[in-house]
Amino acid sequence: MSIISISIIIPVYNVKSYLNRCLDSVKSQTFREWEAICVDDGSTDSSGEILERYAAQDTRFKIIHKSNEGLSAARNDAIAQATGEYIIFLDSDDFLHPQTLEICSYMAKRDDSDLIAYTYVRAYRTRMIIRHTLHIPEPKRIRFKNYTPEKIPSKITDDIFEFASEYSHPQAGDPKKWRVKHCQVWRCMYRTAMIRDIKFVKGIWFEDIPWWSEVLLCVRKTTIINLPLYYYYPSKISFLLNSKEHIKTENLKKAINAAEAVYKEKADKRQFERWERNFLTPFKKMLARKEECLSRHLSCDSTIIEGPEKATQGA
Repeated sequence: MSIISISIIIPVYNVKSYLNRCLDSVKSQTFREWEAICVDDGSTDSSGEILERYAAQDTRFKIIHKSNEGLSAARNDAIAQATGEYIIFLDSDDFLHPQTLEICSYMAKRDDSDLIAYTYVRAYRTRMIIRHTLHIPEPKRIRFKNYTPEKIPSKITDDIFEFASEYSHPQAGDPKKWRVKHCQVWRCMYRTAMIRDIKFVKGIWFEDIPWWSEVLLCVRKTTIINLPLYYYYPSKISFLLNSKEHIKTENLKKAINAAEAVYKEKADKRQFERWERNFLTPFKKMLARKEECLSRHLSCDSTIIEGPEKATQGA
């Protein structure tokens, strides 16, 4: 059986402090049949120059320079240029286990799956913050566990809706071990032909929600592996850490509405019911909590600005 090829999509915007680590993790992959499509989304720091340096050293790095349009547009542009049989998404402040492509390609080739789902390491950033607080230098080299792909436990399914969920903890009767949690696009490898025409919605945050929801409707076969192959490291410029709560709330509402519109148009009854239970319901609960919090904050602001009479009347 021939070796598959993989396109790694890396949107880049003002991440000079993290970009070398990200790109080095790609260069260090034990699997060699890859291309990295790096989209410089109008960076104003030296990110563009760093990308060009890597491309000059290794032609598998393909660089797209463009004016700033946001993460969705950058990913859409990269998908259109991808030549690999499969696609992996990598955010430029994160990095990969060196065997990520090797393991995913093995599973894809063995099972002929459209989707390879793995997990991620979230504690790395916390450990680094603790080291910085204690003035302990970062390790010069990260130690990664070595895996034998043939010995990795996996679950193969032709019904992704049985396993995909936004809930962190399973509901009664759910398959806990093989849960495909949350909808971050970078925690899976996708067959390119399956996602080629699925576009990220431009102009919104939480763009993963409608994109992942539509992908679920197209998946024929999935291989699930419970290995932490992706290292998640939200940088200080991440909008999740910096944006004002009311802006995030409005964008979450737009993302939910976009996803729901897709399901009303394309999903059958069972797909809609499963998605409503495992994604729409928890997303709407999250939105309700955010709106309630904002309402309380606005009430406090009203008391300060307009005085007690207005506040009493509003209560």
